[in-house]
Amino acid sequence: MIGIGCAMLGFALVFFNIANHLADGGISGITLILRALFKIDPAYTTFLINAPLVLIGWRFLGRQSAIYTIYGTFMLSISLWIWQRVPFSIDLHGDLLLASLASGLIGGFGSGLLYRYGGTTGGTDIVARIFERFRGVPMGKTLLWLDVVVLLISLVYVNIQQMAYTLIYSYVYSRLVNFTQEGAYAARGIIVVSDHYQEITDSIMDELQRGVSLVSGEGGFSHQPRKMIYVVVAPSELYRLRQIIQRTDPRAFISVINVNEALGEGFSFEVPKTGFLGKFKR
Repeated sequence: MIGIGCAMLGFALVFFNIANHLADGGISGITLILRALFKIDPAYTTFLINAPLVLIGWRFLGRQSAIYTIYGTFMLSISLWIWQRVPFSIDLHGDLLLASLASGLIGGFGSGLLYRYGGTTGGTDIVARIFERFRGVPMGKTLLWLDVVVLLISLVYVNIQQMAYTLIYSYVYSRLVNFTQEGAYAARGIIVVSDHYQEITDSIMDELQRGVSLVSGEGGFSHQPRKMIYVVVAPSELYRLRQIIQRTDPRAFISVINVNEALGEGFSFEVPKTGFLGKFKR
């Protein structure tokens, strides 16, 4: 599955990004810049740029992560090399919108498949993980800024119109990656802290027909024992659940966790009506 994901990503880069002069972020974006300026095959630069990063990753991120990265990098390089030599082209009649959408859909699905099965193509992911581990900088922030820098540099070979369509591609790509990793059902785990836990529990079971777990907790300041409610719902049920909770106890503390993310990199939480929104990493 990692190999199939790399093949799809390579296909999107060759037949849509390269063929239509669309840029990209991260290491892929750097390889496209080198290709445009110096005519260097991205199949080679992908592997060469990632090689020192893989060695750094082996040292700081562990053996298993490094092995997956080596395999993913190798498969992507091979895919790029093969697709560039296949006598095949996709004529979109210069329609950059179609090119950006197609690349985002195919490349995003391929990358999501790659990540879902534990693979990685290395690149800026390694740099971001190291910054997170040793500097406490969230991966998302590091990846965002690295992509911004690469895209700005890409303006040396793409014009403003092509960059605009590149941003459309990047958005579609990121959405497909998330969808493929999480699947169609992105469950939400809800933790509720309230003195009226029994009434809220009864209402959830009666109105939403959802099972509820009561978790014993203790206040960090008061050291008073209290019960917390834990329930898993579909995203479409969040609004009704909040109505049930706020109807019973407007001062209840509510934490919303993306269950699929919690099994992976981290989890998100939000507390309604307090203006407080954040993201924690494991």
